[in-house]
Amino acid sequence: MGDDRRALGQLGEDLAVEALGRNGYHILARNFRCRHGEMDIIASHGGVLVFIEVKTRRSCGYGPPAEAVTFAKQQRMARIAQFYLNQGRHIDRDCRFDVVSVLLQPGKAAQVEIIAAAFELS
Repeated sequence: MGDDRRALGQLGEDLAVEALGRNGYHILARNFRCRHGEMDIIASHGGVLVFIEVKTRRSCGYGPPAEAVTFAKQQRMARIAQFYLNQGRHIDRDCRFDVVSVLLQPGKAAQVEIIAAAFELS
């Protein structure tokens, strides 16, 4: 990943963490890595364990940021979440998957949207 994209992603994650904090989320981990990939944020919200993907874009030319969370990405998030839970962390808690969409357009305030329970896995 190029430095510019990495910086954009880091800024998006920082803005997401701020927005999540303002909305009652307690951040447990950032950039949790395992053999299945990386989870941007793991948090607790209202007694629920939340696995969060942050998507940041500079425009909606390719659609809103949240649309980048494809079915394949959802499956990867599920494998990472299962790995996290199998480590004995929070095994008896309800879980959900959220997406934070961050749009950073030049000359405009950042638009940060938290999409709670963005998808379900069967």
